[in-house]
Amino acid sequence: MTKHILIIDDEVSIQETLAGILDDEGFASTGVSSAEEGLDLLETTSIDLVLLDIWLGDNMDGMTALEKIHERYDMPVIMISGHGTIETAVQATRKGAFDFIEKPLSYDKIILAITNGLRFARLEKENLLLRQGSTHKSSLTGESEIIQSLKKQIEMVAPTDAWVLIRGEHGTGKELVAQSIHRASSSRNQPMIEVNCAAIPEELIESELFGHEKGSFTGAHVSKRGKFDQADGGILFLDEIGDMSLNTQAKILRILQEQKFERVGGNKTIKVNVRVLAATNKNLEEEIVAGNFRADLFWRLNVVPIHVPKLCDRLPDIPLLVDDLMKLLVSRGLKHKEFTQDAYQALMEHQWPGNVRELRNFIERLAIMCQEPTITAVQVRMFLNPGQFADPAGRIASLNPFLAADYKTAKRLFEKEYLQQKLLQNDNNISKTAEQVGLERSHLHKKLKSFEIIQ
Repeated sequence: MTKHILIIDDEVSIQETLAGILDDEGFASTGVSSAEEGLDLLETTSIDLVLLDIWLGDNMDGMTALEKIHERYDMPVIMISGHGTIETAVQATRKGAFDFIEKPLSYDKIILAITNGLRFARLEKENLLLRQGSTHKSSLTGESEIIQSLKKQIEMVAPTDAWVLIRGEHGTGKELVAQSIHRASSSRNQPMIEVNCAAIPEELIESELFGHEKGSFTGAHVSKRGKFDQADGGILFLDEIGDMSLNTQAKILRILQEQKFERVGGNKTIKVNVRVLAATNKNLEEEIVAGNFRADLFWRLNVVPIHVPKLCDRLPDIPLLVDDLMKLLVSRGLKHKEFTQDAYQALMEHQWPGNVRELRNFIERLAIMCQEPTITAVQVRMFLNPGQFADPAGRIASLNPFLAADYKTAKRLFEKEYLQQKLLQNDNNISKTAEQVGLERSHLHKKLKSFEIIQ
């Protein structure tokens, strides 16, 4: 794809010279004479790199424009000046400039700086993709008929531009389905922008999704791009879409339909081209009847529905899941444990109301607490049902995880188990759980994430 370079310089002759150089090298370019024009263009046009003059004959100089670009966009900016000094170059670099070039402009220096700047931007994007890949699996584990059907659906929908509504209970792997679609899509070389709609306070969700201008509200010290803006040309994943307020749903619907929006505190319309993947654990048809979810938003999102099965509906996949989970735990520093066939069978006898997430936490518990290198059905059942192994005095046997660990480990395990059980009792409703256990919702959400009870 041809790279687009923005030239901001108040000398038309410089614009024309640079445009000619860039055209010879196969770049597309646009020239403007003021910082204001340049910032306006960046709002509506996809730009890969900016050439910015420090001394501009208008109300905003290049240094101020550099700060604004650096606040809002992730792109290299190369400063150019006819009055360059070491002090000026250092100041520009500290404010985010990728490079600094003095006039008269050298053809070779300009092309080298642009090439290096674009290479740096590409490496930054690749590093982000690698970081995403290091924390997320790229494929679903399992060979059961229901999982094979799910993989086939992903294979069919991923290469298209169709929007997808991913449905399933907590812990089934809806986020993994979204990641699998992303990795098989035409946008796989761009990061998938994720938004957990349940984790963002309602008063901040507009800023998170659409961005805001500096000073638009208390605490808005700098301008910020929103998730829709960041996902332009790629994929936006709206997780837990059913937890959005009706007010936010209305605003989301308008933006999804028109693919344009204004930042909070701004008045400029920003156009985007975004493919949306959404996920929810709620029955949206019931939520619509109850008046909690907009029917028009549901039909807009529900272009291709995909249902992720419960773990109890694919119990034969458990041995493969356990093997994968064990490899993950070993990569994090835990010792490898072998599972006997009767241990696998004992795991398949459990219904797993918390689905794959519950299985993952349970396998981690076994890996930490079992001293033996091989795990049998006896140990599986003992840790699944510790109350059945109490001694006559009512105390749990010594294999109980809380008694077998040191104090710090026992405390963490207890807290994790306690919160997980409370969450299950409240049908995975974080707000109800927070109220029941006496924690702020945001604080509980952070704890659940730190324990990997939720993603």
